[in-house]
Amino acid sequence: MFKFLKRFRRETPPVLITPKPQHIAVIMDGNGRWANARGLSRVAGHKRGVDSVKTLIKSCLEYEIPHLSLFAFSSENWRRPQSEVNALMELLSGALIQQTSKLNEYGVRLSLMGDLSGLDSQIQSLAQQAMQATAHNERLNLCVAINYGGRWDIVQAARALAERVAAGSLLPQDIDEALFAEQLCTHGVPDPDLYIRTSGEYRISNFMLWQGAYSEFYFTDTLWPDFGEAAFVEALTRYTHRDRRYGTAVDKIDMELSAPKQQESDRN
Repeated sequence: MFKFLKRFRRETPPVLITPKPQHIAVIMDGNGRWANARGLSRVAGHKRGVDSVKTLIKSCLEYEIPHLSLFAFSSENWRRPQSEVNALMELLSGALIQQTSKLNEYGVRLSLMGDLSGLDSQIQSLAQQAMQATAHNERLNLCVAINYGGRWDIVQAARALAERVAAGSLLPQDIDEALFAEQLCTHGVPDPDLYIRTSGEYRISNFMLWQGAYSEFYFTDTLWPDFGEAAFVEALTRYTHRDRRYGTAVDKIDMELSAPKQQESDRN
């Protein structure tokens, strides 16, 4: 999956992005529709979508985005045709086998998020090896969600806290948002600043429900296999125009009215 990671040169510097998101979460949607529109199988679409993953990782490295989370396979995706599920698992295992050294070379730390116990034992072993081998890297934290669901994440966190209460090591009144967040799969990682979904769908499909509470959402009609650097830069640019208030508010009318008075005061 990450074989593209070679030393790259640009004729022009990257577009200046400020403020810059620290964590980007992506629902990579549209592989099947992209393939079917070209008379290809859905599996062919997933293979083509891998190229967009490569481009996105490269872009995050260039724009110095420290955290990237990808929704690769949801807990509901097991309902898809078995041939498609098998192909997705083969793509995952192939990437884990072949590309760990490249991740290390470019300072990318890999983590897998989800109920890994539901995966084939060989994939579980490969995943553990890849995560251990890249654990020291700090340039980009790449989190791939496999067999993951936001509701599952919340339930497993609640269960872990309930077990501590039952054991007498935790009082119910001591549970707050910070403690709850520590039990989620993303503990230690900041919540996503920018949440991207491709293919024209306007839903988050059970991905990082708790973590996305104050994310800025960007929806695009572009199908995932067509999501290249230009599309990524467009999403970043749109993000810079968002007014992130986290529940607070500023009366802009009062600010505009006070501006002329301040200018008059400055002249005096």
